[in-house]
Amino acid sequence: MNMLESRYPAVSETSGKISGRAAAPAFLEVDGATVRYGNVHVLEDLSLSVAKGEFVALLGSSGCGKTTLLRTIAGFMQPVSGRIAVDGRDVTRQPPDKRGMALVFQTYALWPHMTVAQNIGYGLKLRRKPRTEIAAKVAEMQTLLGLEGLGGRKPAALSGGQRQRVALGRALAIGPDILLLDEPLSNLDARIRLTVRHEISALQKRLGITAIHVTHDREEAMVMADRIVILNAGKIAQLGTPQEVYNNPASPFVAAFMGAENVMALTAEVRGGKIGIEAGPTNRACEISCGDRSVSSGRLEARFRSEAAELLDAAASPPVSGEALILDGTVAQASYPGGVWRHVVKIGDQQVVVDSSRAFASGESVSVRVPSEALFLFDGGVSDAKGMAL
Repeated sequence: MNMLESRYPAVSETSGKISGRAAAPAFLEVDGATVRYGNVHVLEDLSLSVAKGEFVALLGSSGCGKTTLLRTIAGFMQPVSGRIAVDGRDVTRQPPDKRGMALVFQTYALWPHMTVAQNIGYGLKLRRKPRTEIAAKVAEMQTLLGLEGLGGRKPAALSGGQRQRVALGRALAIGPDILLLDEPLSNLDARIRLTVRHEISALQKRLGITAIHVTHDREEAMVMADRIVILNAGKIAQLGTPQEVYNNPASPFVAAFMGAENVMALTAEVRGGKIGIEAGPTNRACEISCGDRSVSSGRLEARFRSEAAELLDAAASPPVSGEALILDGTVAQASYPGGVWRHVVKIGDQQVVVDSSRAFASGESVSVRVPSEALFLFDGGVSDAKGMAL
C-alpha cells in the first residue's frame, strides 16, 4: 500500500452505490444553506448529505446554482443562513484552507512558469513540508496519474488531458478529506474527455475519497457518480442514483433534463390500479398499469425519449397497443446521426423526435408506439422542453 492509498482506505465494492440521502453517517453535510448574489437568491434553504467515500455529481443547466453550491462548500462563498459540516465539524465560517478540501478547476489553474513536478508539489511547499517528503509525494502522484517522465515539462508542453491530470495530482497531493471538481472535463475534446472521466472515476473508487463533481453533462454524471443531485433554480429537483433519476424522474423538469423531451397532453381516468387514456385527435385510447406512477384523473403530461419509442408504418396492420401509447402523425424530417435514423414526426400541432433502425420518407403517415415502461406521466398542464409549465 502506497502513501496515498494509506491516506484514503479504499471503499468496498458493495458500498460504492448509495441511494437517496446518504445511507452511511453524513461525512459532508449542507444544512439549510441559502446563498445570495445581491438581492438574488442563488441557493434557497438547500440541504444535502454526502457519505464518506461517496462520489456525488451536481447536475444542472447554467445558472441553476451547482457551481455556487460547490464554491460554498469549498469556502469561497458564505451562506447568509445554514450550516456546512465535515465529519461533524462545523466549517461554515472557516476559510478554504482550513476545511480539508481541494478544488480542481475547469481551467486547470496551473502555474505556467512551473514544471509538472513543481505544480504538483506546490500545495505541499505552502505547507512547509520537507523536500524529501514533497519529492516522494510528487513521484507517487506522477506514477498514479501516468505522468512519469513529464516532471520537468512546463504546462504549455502538455496536452489538455495531461494538464488535467497535473491539476488532479496537485489536489490529491495534499491529502484532502474531500475532492471538489468544478467541470474539470469541459475544456477537453470529446475523445480525451471520455478517457479522463473514466480515469477520475476509477481513481476515486480506488482511493475511496469523497468527491463532489459539478457538471452540465448528463452522461458524465451518469457514468461517474454514485448519486446525482439535479438542481433547478437553486433547489434540489431530485436526488438519487443514476438509475433512479433516469428511470423514475420526479417531475417534468427532471424527465426533460434526463432526455425525455418529447411531450404530449393527454386526458385519463385512473381507476383500480389502471390509467385509462382517452382517445384524442392524435392518440388512440389505451389502458396502462399505474405501477409506481402517482397521477390523478384529468389532464396529464406524457413524456418519453426518442430512443424509447417505436416508429411504425401507418399503412400496415394497426399496431397492437398492449401496455403502450399509440400516437398518429406524419414524418416531417429524417436524418442519420449514426447508428439509427432520427425522425421529426408531426403529431397534430406538435412535433416529437423518434429514432428508428430504418428511414421513413418525409410526408409518410406513421404511428409512434411508446411502451408503458418508457412513458412518464405527470399531473397537470403540458410543460415546455425544459419542463417549465406553459
